Amino acid sequence: MSINVTDIQLSNAQIAWRAAQDIEDGAYVNLGIGFPEMVAKFQPEDREAVFHTENGVLGFGQAPEPGQEDWDLINAGKKAITLKPGAAFFHHADSFAMVRGGHLDVAILGAYQVAQNGDLANWTTGKGGVPAVGGAMDLVHGAKRVAVITDHLTKKGAPKLVESCTMPLTGVGCVTRVYTSLCVVDVEDSRFVLREKLAAISLDDLQSVTGPPLVVKGNVTDLVVPDL
Repeated sequence: MSINVTDIQLSNAQIAWRAAQDIEDGAYVNLGIGFPEMVAKFQPEDREAVFHTENGVLGFGQAPEPGQEDWDLINAGKKAITLKPGAAFFHHADSFAMVRGGHLDVAILGAYQVAQNGDLANWTTGKGGVPAVGGAMDLVHGAKRVAVITDHLTKKGAPKLVESCTMPLTGVGCVTRVYTSLCVVDVEDSRFVLREKLAAISLDDLQSVTGPPLVVKGNVTDLVVPDL
């Protein structure tokens, strides 16, 4: 490989920003715990998403300023949230009924691995890991669209886009789009179709850090994000 990925890759904030640009106006959205929560910060000004959390809130806003937290208002990751006009509270059983009933337009989650057929592994790395999957299994099969935001490589330099997952699965054939620190790919016909990539990395170099072959259909556009 002729380029050092760490020198050019997007930050978590930039990946989250890119994913936020694809959320439709008025969409009902669930954000996974951790990194995906950042997506709520970057909604385009001409669009409004309605954010849902498994513990029973619909219509929450950005995190409050430090020192302004109301710890009765939290998301599923126990992070402080603010409320938008019209926000609603409900039992977590009702919240999961919304998920399982197909009422969410999109779920945006993190990942350890995504397979080219859309399988997702994102809850544990195996023995000694997190003891339970939480609501992720419901989300990946209840939401109308499942997107993943993630670094392209693990901390050890292994691809996160793989031919088949080797870690415990969260869902089978559920992911439709992946936003990584190097590119944007869609899952189509059990293949990764490249839509956007950083201009600083060649297709050959990108392929060298990706597990299965990347399919190119038409033009691959530059992945352009603001400095964040």
